[in-house]
Amino acid sequence: MAEEVAAGYLTGRIDALREHMAALAAAVPALPAEFARVGEQLARDWQARSPFYVISLIVGFLALGLAVEAAWRRWLALPGVADASVRERARSIGLRFGRDAGAVAAFAVGSAVLFLAFDWPARTREAVVGFLTAFIAWRLVVVASRALLAPGEARLRILPAADAEAAFWHRRIALFAGWFAFGWVIFSWLAVLGMPLAPRQIVAYLLGLGLAAIAIEAFWRTSRLAALYFVALWLLWAARALGLLWLAVVVAALPIVMRLAQAGVDHVLRPAGAEAAAARGVLAAALGRGLRALAVIGAAFLLLTAFGLNVDSLAAGDTMWMRLLRGAVHALAIILIADVVWMVSAALIDQKLASVQGQDAKESTNRAARLRTLLPIVRGTVAAVLLVMVVLMSLSALGIEVGPLLAGAGVVGVAVGFGAQTLVRDLFSKFFYLLDDAFRVGEYVESGSYKGTVEHLGARSIRLRHHRGPVFTIPYGQLGAVKNSSRDWVIDKMMIGVVYGTDLEKVKKIIKDIGKKLSADPEFGPKILEPLKMQGVEQFGDFAIQIRIKMKTLPNEQFGIRRRAFAMINQAFAANDIHFAFPTVQVAGATTDAATAAAVRQGLELMKAP
Repeated sequence: MAEEVAAGYLTGRIDALREHMAALAAAVPALPAEFARVGEQLARDWQARSPFYVISLIVGFLALGLAVEAAWRRWLALPGVADASVRERARSIGLRFGRDAGAVAAFAVGSAVLFLAFDWPARTREAVVGFLTAFIAWRLVVVASRALLAPGEARLRILPAADAEAAFWHRRIALFAGWFAFGWVIFSWLAVLGMPLAPRQIVAYLLGLGLAAIAIEAFWRTSRLAALYFVALWLLWAARALGLLWLAVVVAALPIVMRLAQAGVDHVLRPAGAEAAAARGVLAAALGRGLRALAVIGAAFLLLTAFGLNVDSLAAGDTMWMRLLRGAVHALAIILIADVVWMVSAALIDQKLASVQGQDAKESTNRAARLRTLLPIVRGTVAAVLLVMVVLMSLSALGIEVGPLLAGAGVVGVAVGFGAQTLVRDLFSKFFYLLDDAFRVGEYVESGSYKGTVEHLGARSIRLRHHRGPVFTIPYGQLGAVKNSSRDWVIDKMMIGVVYGTDLEKVKKIIKDIGKKLSADPEFGPKILEPLKMQGVEQFGDFAIQIRIKMKTLPNEQFGIRRRAFAMINQAFAANDIHFAFPTVQVAGATTDAATAAAVRQGLELMKAP
């Protein structure tokens, strides 16, 4: 049945196109006569009023409109552009757009007053009204283009673009809009003058070639395929395939509009001096996604209108295709709402992560590590929840019962739970480790024979990077007790052996002085919580007095400080004639056996012989 309907529709479109082309071909020879008849009608209308009189009135109401506009601009003089903050720059953009739009409105009011005060020939009045309306509409498009591109005023530009690129596109948009408005007025005026439809369509198609030429010239430098695309659009228009025409326009333009909407919002709401890759704010995410959603909704209604689908009949229709189409529209709305919720949630998470950068160094490091640990988990959880909700709600909107699906998913979940107990244990272990805040990304931990820096927290395993390079991937269920060496502080204890007879008070003063120097060092000082000091004699060894020293530092900073402290201790002991102890072997005896000495010498000589 559907194939028959589609075949009948296609056949009907082909027949209508054939008739349309035949009507155009028949109207071509009569086109000069139609223009001559239009000229005669204009001449009859101007017999009561000379063309000079009409032109004078047109110039008069244009001049009055421009005078009122100039007075408006002088009265609403804007202050200097302020871009010290996002709010001031947005305020400057809004004020300038309001002034320009108000100027167009002032021109319309001023010109309309003089236009209504005089008597015009009937057809001339309609033509002048049409041209005036087209001129005002063209100026509104120019105002909108200037607000978006702001050629020559980069600080007031909404869309991110270079000055030359902004000026180029502003001129092309103004030219395209002016040509379109002029062609529309010509087409409408010819209908008022009584020209039949077929000759008017020929004129419209010729004017449409001008629009295609402007578009091709604008896109030629970036894509040669644009020429074929705009020629195809013109052919679809000439074939009166308006549904396919607007479908082609939406398919090509919608992604560009969505991208530019988000880029423009990010550009306007980005603080001065901030990098383009900076975290997107909540307002930017919500506004950008909202504009994208409006663009999608507008494109959908445009396609419904282009294909001749009535929204009321669509909502009330009970056929299978109408139900599917209505469900698709509802599913699209659900997806758009979920997209906005997702982007706002992600922006909130990123903004929270960026907010700790201006706090105290230690607190900022701890909170940043905590957020780096939880951020992927929270983001993944939100994404999974939204995805499941969107799928279920979309299926429900399409008329599919989700109850049996949920019941089946529950049964499958129980079966998977029994068959994957290790996986379930890993997932629960991860949850409790994170709940206890046992480790974070970037911290150095040890568990059994595994140790390293936490690089990634996966769904069921943790990845540790050993300080020598190897990577350990350990399931959470196998971690057990975890030793975290990156929290709060570290006490580093060291042993030094000195010879017997050393002045221990002198050693204590030297080590204390070294601790002060290390604390005052700009490189090591911020990392030391308690300075290096001598605790006392640990024990009397066989060949040395063992002295214990200690210091308190930030986690994982003790190694570099320890190496620097050893170097300073070695230098200070040498300068103060303090000696480190080391084991020695002493051979006692007054004489040496002559025979033994002779045998040793003989052996050495034999070894040297070739």
